[in-house]
Amino acid sequence: MPEHIALAPLAAWRELRTTREDWDDADPAVLESMLVSAHLVRAFEEKVLEFAGQGLVHGPAHSAIGQEGGAVGSTTLMRASDQINGSHRAHHQFLAKSIRYVAPDGMAHGTDFSPAIRGLAQRSLAEILGLAQGFCQGRGGSMHLRWAQAGNLGTNAIVGGGVPLAAGAAWAHRRAGKGDVAFTYFGDGAVNIGSVLETMNIAAAWKLPLCFFIENNRYAVSTNVEEATAEPRLSARGSAFAIPAWKVDGMDPLAVYLATSEAMDVMRNGGGPTIIEADVYRYFHQNGPLPGSAFGYRDKTEEAAWRARDPLDRLAAEMEQRQIIGAIGVAALRERALALMADVAAELVEQVQGKNRIKPALWPEEGFRDSGIRGDLSELAGLRIEELETFAGAIVDDAKFVDMVAGVMHRRMEEDERIVVLGEDVHRLKGGTNGATRGLAAAFSDRVLGTPISEAAFTGLAGGIAMDGRYVPVVEFMYPDFMWVAADQVFNQIGKARHMFGGDINVPLVLRTKVAMGTGYGSQHSMDPAGIFATSPGWRIVAPSTPFDYVGLMNSALRCQDPVLVIEHVDLYNSTGPAPADDFDYFIPLGKAKIVRSGTAMTILTYLAMVRPTLEAVERLGVDAEIIDLRSLDRAGLDWETIEASIRKTGNVLIVEQGARGTSYGGLLAAEIQNRSFDWLDQPIQRVHGGEASPSISRVLEAAACTRPADIERGLRRVMADQGRPLD
Repeated sequence: MPEHIALAPLAAWRELRTTREDWDDADPAVLESMLVSAHLVRAFEEKVLEFAGQGLVHGPAHSAIGQEGGAVGSTTLMRASDQINGSHRAHHQFLAKSIRYVAPDGMAHGTDFSPAIRGLAQRSLAEILGLAQGFCQGRGGSMHLRWAQAGNLGTNAIVGGGVPLAAGAAWAHRRAGKGDVAFTYFGDGAVNIGSVLETMNIAAAWKLPLCFFIENNRYAVSTNVEEATAEPRLSARGSAFAIPAWKVDGMDPLAVYLATSEAMDVMRNGGGPTIIEADVYRYFHQNGPLPGSAFGYRDKTEEAAWRARDPLDRLAAEMEQRQIIGAIGVAALRERALALMADVAAELVEQVQGKNRIKPALWPEEGFRDSGIRGDLSELAGLRIEELETFAGAIVDDAKFVDMVAGVMHRRMEEDERIVVLGEDVHRLKGGTNGATRGLAAAFSDRVLGTPISEAAFTGLAGGIAMDGRYVPVVEFMYPDFMWVAADQVFNQIGKARHMFGGDINVPLVLRTKVAMGTGYGSQHSMDPAGIFATSPGWRIVAPSTPFDYVGLMNSALRCQDPVLVIEHVDLYNSTGPAPADDFDYFIPLGKAKIVRSGTAMTILTYLAMVRPTLEAVERLGVDAEIIDLRSLDRAGLDWETIEASIRKTGNVLIVEQGARGTSYGGLLAAEIQNRSFDWLDQPIQRVHGGEASPSISRVLEAAACTRPADIERGLRRVMADQGRPLD
């Protein structure tokens, strides 16, 4: 018979229950402040549901009535510099953290609410109603609440989507070394999301001061927790990652408070992440003012049983037993909270013919629609701009492209301690899989972070670092196809953050990746990401084709306050060309194309590894073509001044790119040219691109799937033939 040895998890997992002695020992001022906060949150949520029932909330109204104990119990111990984020159901957490910020000394039940509390309630309600005076100027609504000053990093409509971002804030706290912590709140639905589990792993591996606060309200819309998982005690997840975990009754605010105190002691003292699971209950349906029983997935008996355990009533009853407050005081507090919300609501809503409506003057102006999608690039003003033709420094004529990738990063990290590099194997293999980070780990070991194979987690973590604002992350995707694994973080989070949260949040992040067509890595490692990223307007995109340009464009990307995708190519890594010998401090502006060859017969628009073969084909055939290296590919970065001037001169356009037609960049570019320059065109826009299928492993099929010199030549001949000037 085999021997069986029992194994134990490395981290503790325990349930915390309060005793009579805990309540006796509790600071009356703390209990009083929690009660006041809970009543404010309850009154606020009731007003939101009232307005939702009147059709005044455009979109969902995910109330947290019944879940206040988890929010006030966990935020009461927070510093102003601690940070939180949450999910779509997060009004209570947002308010509790903000109350803690504006009233750091707590609140007494018998005093009037301060102007700061009143302002908080008004701006929060205004945001949920979509009004200009809201925290995100009406763009965020119920699900996207951010007030960075108060430590609210931003709530999130994607279930589990904010968890990796919170890890970025926690990394920044650990790096800063001031003992601050981050909390990420989510529910039983999110606990099974891949990015959440990835983040638990990386947070534990890197000892990040992050609390995964699970509000187990038992239902993901209508699916109960027992249907969704075989282990409904959700804090059990901690054992898989060696994260200490607490399970508490979330209807008992003191239990949450005590568990939070213990968890904070771990995190503030370098012990890494923690998990708190609070069993709570939302009294209403997923969205709106009706109970869940109205939709048939739970019954009224269950709802009544949970309402009998109301966290506000529990807190008040314990305080009454200890003569901290009386029933009259509790009732008076309730009335003051309701009165506050009535007053605040009256400032936002008016009656017309017996019905409430939003005061028209409070809506955002329609002209604000696109404002703040990206920054204005003022951070790049006044910098030293160079092109190869103007550069006066020492030049190496045959510099290797990949050496410039590592060289400029070394220079910037040497001068700017905020820059941190992260990605798979960036710290090993003599500079990652292609040598692009060569020498960085040796010089900056604490800022070159080799990550687990967890693109969603480490990309979101980098996004959180960027939004925190103290550090500048540079992420490497080993292959651009991996963006699909991290698509939520790349596009829904990083790409939309500035605009979604009101237009005034910087997201200084650089994402490096390489196109690997021609290397035999097949369909899932060979895409050109430009066409996909160009559909996400929050991203800027650069694609350097020479070693010299790489240095200047990377410098601009690292200075930019928007997320920037820097596309590289394996065919360019070992190519050589002129580059600086030791001066890595110049910039090439984002949004500036370069004419690499002048001509009059046609305008050729291309980028990255297609620039050189296009130039060679033009010279080989003797075509008088003007070739423009686009360099910047995002919609805002296209250099229309250069492009349109060339089209007016030539009247003909050929777009040359390497990748597959389905995800191509050229289709978007052609449509834009058609809209802007139709009157200047003498023939339809012509394109050269790869096949419909993505590249295969087979050498023959891969070559057929990608643009080859013969394809470029055919494109040139086609354009010339349509002019009535066929090439011999």
